Amino acid sequence: MTKIIVDSALSNLVPTFKIGIIHYTKITVGESPQMIKWRTRLYQENLYLELQEQPVTERPGIKEWRTIWKVLGGDQNRYRHSAESLMRRIAKQNYLTPFHSAVDLNNFFSLQYEIPIGIYDANLIEGDITITLGHEETGYEGLNGRYNKLKNIAYSKDTKGAFGSPFVDSKRTAVTEETTDAIQLFYLRPSFSEEESIALLNAAGKMFSQIHGGDYRIAFITKDHSQVEV
Repeated sequence: MTKIIVDSALSNLVPTFKIGIIHYTKITVGESPQMIKWRTRLYQENLYLELQEQPVTERPGIKEWRTIWKVLGGDQNRYRHSAESLMRRIAKQNYLTPFHSAVDLNNFFSLQYEIPIGIYDANLIEGDITITLGHEETGYEGLNGRYNKLKNIAYSKDTKGAFGSPFVDSKRTAVTEETTDAIQLFYLRPSFSEEESIALLNAAGKMFSQIHGGDYRIAFITKDHSQVEV
């Protein structure tokens, strides 16, 4: 079992800070099925049309997470959260290309729910996970191909150090086609109720498992319930 904790450094600044967790076991990651490729492409095309009428920063989920960024002290113009970055690409008709089933579905969920979501190979995480606020020295080699500093940005760490954030994730714990167990962190909107959050996690977990097989368990962290085991 892995313990996941949200540090009071975050929840004191944002009392409504919520994290959703899905732990997948015995999954098989590979090329996305044509159905997922088609559905993701269609979703992006429809989203592109919507974004011609409503700017990215006015989308409810994007707007809410930009507010959190500001409260935590991060530069929301220089370091945009991942859901906003994905949506800005689509607004320019720079559609996402398929990578593999886990990443493709993770991106689809992020666009659909308008929130940052990270997915990690559970076997590459060492010890318990703490989600806290980055400082001057916090950073890692990211999936964007460069070293990313995470000062004033929420991030997740294990006993080896930082590995994920709503900005960009690290190479160290990236999901690959060799991954059999994964942990997915949903940086939920603070405005979501517990019922909405659990419904979202169950819907995502069910769809992910339909593609990848295996089993999943969900968990939910708030200021008043700051740690869980998965």
